[in-house]
Amino acid sequence: MSVKTHGLGVFLELRKRLQSGLLVVGTNVAGGPADVAVSVGGDSSLLVRTPRGELSLALPAGVAFETGSCIHTPVGEPSGEELHFRLRITTERSKQEGPASMMETLKAKETYSFHCQGCTTRLLEDRVFSRVLPLPNGNWNAIVDDWCCHPDPFANKKLLPRAEDCLLGDTFVLVARDAGCDHTLTQEVSSAGATDGQDPKKPCHRLALVSCASCSSVLGEAVAPGTLKLYITQVVVQPAVGDGRPDASLNRSSFLEKTVAARLLDLSSSLSSFHFSLQTPDGKVVLLLWLLNADSIIASVPETCIREGGSSGPPASLSPSLRAARALKLLYISCSSASTQQREIVTSWEVNSIGHPMVLPLQVCEELLQVMGESNSTLPASMRCMRSYEHLLTIFSMKSYRSHPPQPVLSLRRIAFCREKNADLCQLVSF
Repeated sequence: MSVKTHGLGVFLELRKRLQSGLLVVGTNVAGGPADVAVSVGGDSSLLVRTPRGELSLALPAGVAFETGSCIHTPVGEPSGEELHFRLRITTERSKQEGPASMMETLKAKETYSFHCQGCTTRLLEDRVFSRVLPLPNGNWNAIVDDWCCHPDPFANKKLLPRAEDCLLGDTFVLVARDAGCDHTLTQEVSSAGATDGQDPKKPCHRLALVSCASCSSVLGEAVAPGTLKLYITQVVVQPAVGDGRPDASLNRSSFLEKTVAARLLDLSSSLSSFHFSLQTPDGKVVLLLWLLNADSIIASVPETCIREGGSSGPPASLSPSLRAARALKLLYISCSSASTQQREIVTSWEVNSIGHPMVLPLQVCEELLQVMGESNSTLPASMRCMRSYEHLLTIFSMKSYRSHPPQPVLSLRRIAFCREKNADLCQLVSF
């Protein structure tokens, strides 16, 4: 899919664990290293002075630039339109690493309301769960024969919640349906299967799709007559207090970034897995993801957002678009085409059990692919693609800020497999 590439202005990536950073300035903003000066601003901000003006980037609490540590580092012909600088930072340990995901928020004996993320309509009223339990991860049923010494006791059986249960999957929750759902949800049966020729052996099956009655957004599936599967990218769960609704100012792309970034971080911590295979409910692989690191702090400002003129006078008041944010760095390979190379990569992952499966509706997978493409387009040209996995230990960066507040960033990458293939870099803003 075609994504417009943004002219590079200033790009900043800080690594908290390494206590170092990379500053990239476009040559349209500064003609040479002597045109760039970096200093400390008030309230823990970083001031970048160029002939085009002065840029103030607010840093997160506990992160500070080490004065005088910014050094120009030539990187050769591939980055002829970029100036690269290395710098050092100091960091303080913080107890709060980032906002909790929905899975961490849900607790037993608390009262919650479920809202449609698209239109904020309240879908499920005042739900109190007596139990909130995690489901087995990923494709556990496919390997049950490997760890069970007798016939599969779970064959043709589904793990379903009781009336006051909430079961947590990797990308969804299972809850019991009640009478109130008849007014807020609609249900439609849809065919699903290997219609694209990716795997003709996979049988077609039918899904009972559940949608919001107000905006018709697909929220999940009815996996049994009395059970709803709601995807975490489609609903917002909040404590039931008054008539409060989710924050409508957070647009769809930002919500998707934040939600997926938080979930990737959770899964990588709990499973010690950094490879993820993003799939549709019928098993079609859409994205292969490698999580590189979770300690990056990134800010990306397009050339068009850097004000013209000299740097005299106080800098303009700080806006959300000039604030550095925490990001997950990722590498990704799109599997949307039917090319032989992509089929080989997907097959290699499946045969070697590479990549923890994450299931989301097809439309959501396509949205996420678009978000990653936009994120990739805002990176410096030298950082958009990783060609030689065996020579690079870490890469990736984050999405540039537009007019909306910064969101969680995702970046992915991993060296061990498919080293002869190309992968793109991207980031999703979150945290």
